[in-house]
Amino acid sequence: MIFTGKTQEYLLLDTITAANQELLPETIDGGLTIVWGVEGGTHLKVDDIDCRIRKNDIIFLTQYHKTEVVEISELRVVRFNRSFYCILDHDSEVGCKGILFFGAEGVPAVSIPRDRQEQFEILWKMFAMEMQSRDNLQVEMLQMMLKRLLILCTRLFKEQHEVSDMEPKQVDIVREYNFLVEMHFREKHNVSEYAELLFKSPKTLANYFARYNHKTPLQVIQNRIMVEARRLLHYTDLAIKEIAYELGFDDIQAFSRLFRKKEGMAPTEYREKTRAMG
Repeated sequence: MIFTGKTQEYLLLDTITAANQELLPETIDGGLTIVWGVEGGTHLKVDDIDCRIRKNDIIFLTQYHKTEVVEISELRVVRFNRSFYCILDHDSEVGCKGILFFGAEGVPAVSIPRDRQEQFEILWKMFAMEMQSRDNLQVEMLQMMLKRLLILCTRLFKEQHEVSDMEPKQVDIVREYNFLVEMHFREKHNVSEYAELLFKSPKTLANYFARYNHKTPLQVIQNRIMVEARRLLHYTDLAIKEIAYELGFDDIQAFSRLFRKKEGMAPTEYREKTRAMG
């Protein structure tokens, strides 16, 4: 089921099995995706990293994740764009820059505990019913359903992951930094460039990240570059020099040094190894 609005709002609500698995890797501009395991046995590769989804596991993807289906049982998927949701709630912790999508490194995930499964099931049924409506209140109702789902998932994430007791404004800066890195990692490789955009000093950002997830702001940039490098090496035939240029490196040696430091092998070795593994 797909809803499209008059100003490019987009919302998809669907159940995905082996019969329509091609829907899962699809992306839309500004798209965010919630993937909920209905049955166990789903095996995905997200950015060429194994991701196994058990029953009642939920993962959260952005348009920048490269998703490949290895094995699939049954999933529920909610996909929406920023035009649909962020007009409602632009920058809260359950918004498009919230902890579920840009607040954590890697693929954020939660597991629905047994005592809350009925709550999620009821919400899904109400969500599906509202997708069938055709009146002037449909957009508002669908946004309410989505916000409710995001709130429930955010609560679970906080319960199931170590979440810092930092002040909300400081957490907002960390999320905004992650979001800016996602937007600009190809051309901005230095923490000082992001610090300037956020009107903070690099030292202040370093202090925030040390309290938030024990990674440095520079590691966030480099790790994001590495995700894209692995994608390009595995999924394209671009030459190493072209990949380096695509990622903002004028010097191929600087790119190769970073890749070897992070991956433990040269880019050419990584490409040969991953392709040999299929």
